[in-house]
Amino acid sequence: MPADTAAESLARLAAERVDHRFKGLPPDADGLTVAELAGQRRNLFTGGFATPVLALSAERLEHNLKLMETYAARHGLAFAPHGKTSMAPQLFQRQIEHGAWGITLAVPHQVRVARAFGTRRVFLANELVDTAALRWIAAELDADPDFELVCYVDSVRGVELMDAALRDAGATRPVDVVVELAAGEGARTGIRTEAECAAVADAVAGTRTLRLVGVAGYEGEVPKADTERVTAWLRRLVALAADFDTAGRFAGLEEIVVSAGGSAWFDAVAEVFAEIPELSRPVLKLLRSGAYVSHDDGHYRKLTPFNRVPEEGALEPAFRLWTQVVSRPSAEQAFVNAGKRDAAYDLDLPFAQVIRRDGAERPATGVSVTGLSDQHAWLATTPEADLEVGDWVGLGLSHPCTSFDKWQLIPVTEADGTVVDYVRTFF
Repeated sequence: MPADTAAESLARLAAERVDHRFKGLPPDADGLTVAELAGQRRNLFTGGFATPVLALSAERLEHNLKLMETYAARHGLAFAPHGKTSMAPQLFQRQIEHGAWGITLAVPHQVRVARAFGTRRVFLANELVDTAALRWIAAELDADPDFELVCYVDSVRGVELMDAALRDAGATRPVDVVVELAAGEGARTGIRTEAECAAVADAVAGTRTLRLVGVAGYEGEVPKADTERVTAWLRRLVALAADFDTAGRFAGLEEIVVSAGGSAWFDAVAEVFAEIPELSRPVLKLLRSGAYVSHDDGHYRKLTPFNRVPEEGALEPAFRLWTQVVSRPSAEQAFVNAGKRDAAYDLDLPFAQVIRRDGAERPATGVSVTGLSDQHAWLATTPEADLEVGDWVGLGLSHPCTSFDKWQLIPVTEADGTVVDYVRTFF
């Protein structure tokens, strides 16, 4: 897709009309375009927004984008952040503006979204054997010489299915593939042994529709992961790339792809990738962390590598879910109007952080979330909790990937509550 068409696609998001599809937005904004509503710079707390409403901090979002751009550059890493975290083309664009090589995705629908908004480089971290999707990808590659896609392969059968589908589609450009090394026995996808990796690479070499460009995997699936185990697996991945290179499997390439890196171990990736020996071609050391863009108040707050290397900086949780107390049946219990439909809960329950009443904000002392129903959060309150029906309660969330997917249009707010933009998601 040409750059001007990509800009036009993003501009169309701003021209979309606000209506009942979008939770939490002011009812009196119906009929306005997203751009018109953003231009009004309404305040999240006084501008007619309805609870529950998810807000994304403008300042913290920008901080996280800059921090990972700096981190990748400092360590000589190319960066393809995982787009399945947000599925927000506006954020894809900002990530690319902050130095990203491209965007990582997981399934064909996500690639279609990225392409609709002009993403030029996609790393598909999955083996793709769907005939209809391969036919579409072949057409995209043939129609746009600037489009680059790299895809996993993890079985000879998968290679055979891909080859058959691409031949039937009349593909003229080969699909670039990387052999996926499994993170260990019992881990998720990928090839378990180096001998099997070689067999899959041989299968790729026997086709005209696929081109082997490197190796990849996901260290987050290493069983009983710790620094020692993750580092050992990453060194296996690097050794596999070197063995393939020695065997001449990368002849004719401009560069060799070696890729890993979720959001929990990118420090180990940076350390081991710095040890990659000189190969016959330059190496694209591709990091794929995605949760950093919003970070969180639970799972990744605990797991972020920046806890181990604080001198490198710190990510900041950018999400807050604003809810309202709708019931206070006893001194020990309260309920707010957000539940499983609104808040991530697959890894941790939300965290009560702040209370707003009459324009004043204070810590949510003595308030904790103990459970979620579909549309309610259950709060336990101790004697020091000062909480009334009508109060706004700001909740921190855990796991960005299941926070973004519950909201189609997310207000981006400055520290004083001014809403300056809206992020559209496509799940």
